[in-house]
Amino acid sequence: MAKEKEQDVVYSERKRWLFFGLPFTFTKYIIKDDMITINQGFLSKVENDCYMYKVQDVEHTASLGERIFGMGTITCYTGDTTHPKLILEHVKRSKEIKNYILEASEAARMRRRTLNTLDIGAGGVDDLDDLDS
Repeated sequence: MAKEKEQDVVYSERKRWLFFGLPFTFTKYIIKDDMITINQGFLSKVENDCYMYKVQDVEHTASLGERIFGMGTITCYTGDTTHPKLILEHVKRSKEIKNYILEASEAARMRRRTLNTLDIGAGGVDDLDDLDS
């Protein structure tokens, strides 16, 4: 049964130090088809999950130091209440992971038939009555 869980994991990365890209931190990012999980901490562990269908937009940034050591930072803008801005810092293969999250989030929304709507500041029903007069 443990092997089945490992097969679901698409990417498993650790947050790295910017200095030489060494993985000496206690933060682990696990990306599956349907979920992003962030495990943080050594003595006090914190696990945060975000369903893939809640990811609305993904941003990739890479500072000069990150580019020198082949890393990047991925920012996921989500509809999640605990983490509306999910940041995966200093990860290897960051561009590849960003593209995967973007495609997987769209596929997850299609599977769940979830529709994202935006408030564009259009007037309500009361404003339409004003136009008729």
